[in-house]
Amino acid sequence: MYNHYCNLLEEKIKTLRNRIADLAEDAQNDAKGSAGDKHETALSMMHLEQEKLNHNLKEVLDQKSILENIDVTLVNKYIGLGSLIYTDKFIFFISLALPKIEVDGKEIIALSLHSPLGKEMKGKKKEETFTFNKTNHKIVKIE
Repeated sequence: MYNHYCNLLEEKIKTLRNRIADLAEDAQNDAKGSAGDKHETALSMMHLEQEKLNHNLKEVLDQKSILENIDVTLVNKYIGLGSLIYTDKFIFFISLALPKIEVDGKEIIALSLHSPLGKEMKGKKKEETFTFNKTNHKIVKIE
């Protein structure tokens, strides 16, 4: 599961870097053969898109850094960063807000400790309950 999320972020990084490189190449090629207002507008739009992609890349690199600093070998008694929580309804991985995945036929929801649900679970231990969206959840196991 942890490796799946690391690979997912690595793929995002690779895709963003490729898009940034493609935009830079397009801008360079466009600069060679064009002039005028339309050309300036096109270059300006490419530049804005490149800034947006660079911002997204920084965010994903930051996410990857946070994920890589989680020691998944630790088993905590209380829910915290890196915990894998089995409830009577769902399995949660406390890390970052990442897409839901399926591993060995089980759906895993990754979420941040700063999310409303993460805040509700933080510090709880096995057998405790919490309520989220008017639904009660019982913590069955923490890894």
